Amino acid sequence: MLKPEIKSEEHVKAFVDGFYNLVNEDELLSPIFNNFAKVNWEAHMPTMYGFWNKILLGTGSYTGSPFDKHIPLPIEQKHFDRWIALFEINMDQIFQGELAEEAKLRARSIGGIFAAKHKFLKEQKEQ
Repeated sequence: MLKPEIKSEEHVKAFVDGFYNLVNEDELLSPIFNNFAKVNWEAHMPTMYGFWNKILLGTGSYTGSPFDKHIPLPIEQKHFDRWIALFEINMDQIFQGELAEEAKLRARSIGGIFAAKHKFLKEQKEQ
């Protein structure tokens, strides 16, 4: 079956919703989001829609510094690896095409940068 390409904010909402459904079902990531960070999903999801709309469609209203919110989280490389894997699994299940590939590339980049920064800050704290 041919999957659609990402062309609208509704498509972005669909992949963001699907991704965070997987996160909430994941035994490694769900406790970080729900027990430690206590994410308010009702507030968080519109922020994520705006973030990905801006990146992929140029229409989002997102502004901010997403890394700062991740600094206090008890996360390691395995958490970033799982986040990226779930993102790609979700995307591959529902969309194809240039923007789907761009989203996966951006997610890998974000995950890699966040992991490196998080590792650096942890090492600095231990010194």
